[in-house]
Amino acid sequence: MRDPVSGEFSGAFIDLCKEIANVVGVKAEVIDTSWDNIVAGLQADRWDMSLALNRTPKRALAIAFTDSAWDYQVSIVHNKANPKIDASWKSLADFDKPGVTIAIMSGTAQEQILSTQIKNATMLRLPDNDATRLALMSRRADVLVDDADSNLLFTTKNGGDWLTVLPEPAIAKQGVGMGLPRNVSGADLAVINLLFAEKIAKGEMKASVDGYVKKLLDQK
Repeated sequence: MRDPVSGEFSGAFIDLCKEIANVVGVKAEVIDTSWDNIVAGLQADRWDMSLALNRTPKRALAIAFTDSAWDYQVSIVHNKANPKIDASWKSLADFDKPGVTIAIMSGTAQEQILSTQIKNATMLRLPDNDATRLALMSRRADVLVDDADSNLLFTTKNGGDWLTVLPEPAIAKQGVGMGLPRNVSGADLAVINLLFAEKIAKGEMKASVDGYVKKLLDQK
C-alpha cells in the first residue's frame, strides 16, 4: 500500500525487499508500476526484483523465482441481494453464465487464469483493486474475483452485504514469491531463499502480514 501524503510504500513484501537489500548490502528503491508491466519491466532491466508475484509456469518461462514466502488462493465476492447470483453456486463454472459480469484486475495471475476458463460471462478488466471494488459496489459488475486476502479486507471493511465463495475446484492455489532476472546467480538466489525459510519458520512473515491487515482494518 502507498501513503497518500508521503508517497511511501509499505507492506509485508516491501519489508521483505528491504531486508533482502540489507542482507546483500544495497539500498532498496521502490518503483511504482502496474501488474500489466511488472514482469516486462524486470525483463527490460528497469528494476532488479518484482515483488509479491504468483509463481506460475507461464511467468517462470520468462523470469526466475524465489521460493514462496506466502500462499495464495482466489475467491469470489458478490452482493447477497444480486438476483443474478444463486447462493448455492460454488464453482467458477457456476458463475460463467451469460449476463454475469466479472470484475478482475488486469495483468494479475487470476486474470490470466480466467481468460482461459470463462466462456459465457463477461470479464471486466480494470487497472487496480480500487477500480474492481468500485465496479462491484456500483453494480457495474456482478462479482469480483481477486486473491482471498484482498477480498477478505474488502468484505470486512464494507459491511455485511457481501458473500465470499472459495471455489471448488479451486481457481488457483499458488505460492507468492519474488520475481528475479533469469540470469540471477544461484548464490544470490540461495541467500534470499534461506532468508525466506527462516522468516517463515519463525512466524515472522505471518506476523508481518497480519500486522498490515490489522492496520488496514483499523482505518475503517
